[in-house]
Parts: sequence; C-alpha cells; structure tokens
Amino acid sequence: MSGVPVAGILSGVIGADAPVRLIAYDGSKAGPDGAEVALRISSPRALARLASAPGSLGLARAYVAGEIEVDGDLHTALSALADVTLHSIPRGRQLRLARQLLPVWLRHRVPPPDLEYRPPGRLHSRARDRRAIAHHYDVSNRFYEWVLGPSMTYTCACFPTADATLEQAQAAKHELVAAKLALKPGMRLLDVGCGWGGMVMHAAAEHGVRALGVTLSRNQAQWAQAEIARRGLGDLAEVRHLDYRDVTEDGFDAVSSIGLTEHIGKAQLPRYFGFLYGKLRPEGRLLNHCITQPRTPLTRRLDPFISRYVFPDGQLEPLGHLVSVMNDAGFEVRHEENLREHYARTLACWGANLEEHWEAAVAEVGPGQARVWRLYMAASRLGFERDNIQLHQVLGVKLGEQGSSGFPLRGW
Repeated sequence: MSGVPVAGILSGVIGADAPVRLIAYDGSKAGPDGAEVALRISSPRALARLASAPGSLGLARAYVAGEIEVDGDLHTALSALADVTLHSIPRGRQLRLARQLLPVWLRHRVPPPDLEYRPPGRLHSRARDRRAIAHHYDVSNRFYEWVLGPSMTYTCACFPTADATLEQAQAAKHELVAAKLALKPGMRLLDVGCGWGGMVMHAAAEHGVRALGVTLSRNQAQWAQAEIARRGLGDLAEVRHLDYRDVTEDGFDAVSSIGLTEHIGKAQLPRYFGFLYGKLRPEGRLLNHCITQPRTPLTRRLDPFISRYVFPDGQLEPLGHLVSVMNDAGFEVRHEENLREHYARTLACWGANLEEHWEAAVAEVGPGQARVWRLYMAASRLGFERDNIQLHQVLGVKLGEQGSSGFPLRGW
C-alpha cells in the first residue's frame, strides 16, 4: 500500500460524502475543511484493525485502543458516520478494504483490546449469565455514581417535560411503573434484575409496598442494601444477590422487570415469562420494560461492539415477539408504550455526566474502559434517535376467576 494516502483509504470506509474531516499519521487529509468533527488516525494499527474487522467493529477497536481520536463531539461524529455505525458496510466494500489493507495488517497486526470479552460456557447457563452480568455491572460503583447520577438508575428515564432533569425523569419513570402496577400500601412487589434498587426503594418509600429486588451483580446488591439502610427502609425493602430463577416466594401483587429481558435470550423467553407468571397472585400485574428491535431482524446478531465490549450475550427481540410470548405464558396484555425518544435523552444525560467526570472516571476504570462507555452511550443514543432500537413497556395481568382482571374500565 506504499504511496496510498491513509486518509483516502479511510474515506472509502466512511463514504466520500460524510461530513467528517480525516487527518492521518502520514500527513494525508480528506473530507471537508469546515467539518464540525474530525477523526485523527494516529497509528497504522488502526488500519490493521480495519483490515481484520472492516466497519464499525474495527473502528471501535481502534478508538478504544486510542489509535483513533475524535476532535469534537462524539455523538456528532457518529451521526455523520451513521451508515457505518448503524448499518454494516456492504460485503463487497469490506472485501476490497481487507485486500487493500493486507500489507499494513501483516506489519502491524495486534490482538483486540483486552476489554473485548466473550464469557465461557453454555449460552445463558446460570454460570455464564453471572459472568456476563459481572463483566458489565461490576465495573465500579463509584464510576456508576458519576455516570448515572444520584438515582443510580441504569434504565430509560421518562421525561415529564423537555427541560426536566435526569433525576426528575428517573423519579417519573419509577412513578409511571408504580401507576401501571397500581401499587398500594401493603402490596408485595418483586423487581427482577433490580440494579441498584431504585424501583424497590421508590415502591417502599412512596407507596408503602413491601418490595424485594434481585440482581446477579454483587456490587449492585451491596450498594442497594447499604442505601436501603441509610434511608431507613429496611422494614419494607430488600435487595438480594440472587438469580431471579432462585426466588422461592410467590403470591406477589406485582412484578417489575426493568431492563432484564435483554439478557434473557430468545430461547429462554417462554420460561422467563412463565416463571414471572407463576410468581403472581390472580389479578397480579407484570410490567416488562426493555430495549427491542424496531422490526423482525434479518439476522440474529447483536452489534459486535455492543456484544463484545458492553453487553455480552445480550439479545434484542421485536415487540411483537415479546407480546406473543407473554400471551402464551398466560398474561393478558393491557397496555404498551414506546419510550424510544426518552432513552435518547437519558443517554445524552449519562454522556454529559461522564464528560463532567472524565478525568476521575479514567483514573477509576482506566482509559480503555472509559472510552468504551463514551462510545457505547453515544452510539446507543444515535440508535434510539434513528429508530434503530426502541424501548417498550408492556403491561400484562394474570387473570383471576372467570377472566377477572382487576382493571378499571379506563386507565391502566
């Protein structure tokens, strides 16, 4: 590839019309001079990564490793590169790029960054699920406090107004779930995949509900139990480090699953919804809140960057499939709501929090991990904005005798 400008090669990857300035280590440049953002390719290792993984994964590896820098806002850069970041580049172009970069790959090839992770074991076995959850959620509670803010809520918020703060929006989300579940004092709530216990504590503090949360993350459970004690909610709220499948209690008035379904896997969904159905009393309600595909995908593969760096073994399904499986498990579906735009706003807030604490975050988790999070949140925000992914809440009920639902004629 001697004599071929590096910026010209990269221009072929992202598209000649992309509004991004390319500046390469060999002095070559491409793209409009007045572009709002620029990519700086600082090492030939970045090209070697593109040779082995043309498209978004190769670019992500180079960014995580610090071989590509972004001048300007990362979300703006990804928006300009949407054809690469949201959709795979055509196979023919991938093959041409790989052939063109073969010489540089032979000289500068390196293994993927150490942060790339594929958990061992049988897919969605209990042991593998524990490893996958620990990889993402047991990073550092301090790091999550910086990114998520005081609510420590790592799920889509619900913004009551356009100028609402993240904390107001997370409180509104918890209250929305509580309203859909019709929580009242004395009721019993099971929150599966409860994270740091936000919904558990909201149900106890605001509605007098006896709430049990379970999570596979030891860090989350320890933080949540300490916070429950600090707030004086120990008589009503509890978070256990436990697989949801090992909950022995039943007869709950309500079950909330906020951000767990993405980790379950398609083959396990019937058992998952069947298990939650069995935990409810007659007329008990389930609120399932999860990220979904906007339509039935042509391939089952999650984005390779997300699956290898962020959510190992994560699987997203279209809304219709989830509703069908809920129905087949016995639930009557009463309400559905798409909060796609709210998740884009949530991610924008998390991204701003990370930037505010950037130096401390790098010191806490390392530059590579911090870059993973910066890229993941910016890319996910773009995905929700462009309808590449969605966020749905589905409300179901376990009917009582002769089809009784316990629902009013109107409302939730």
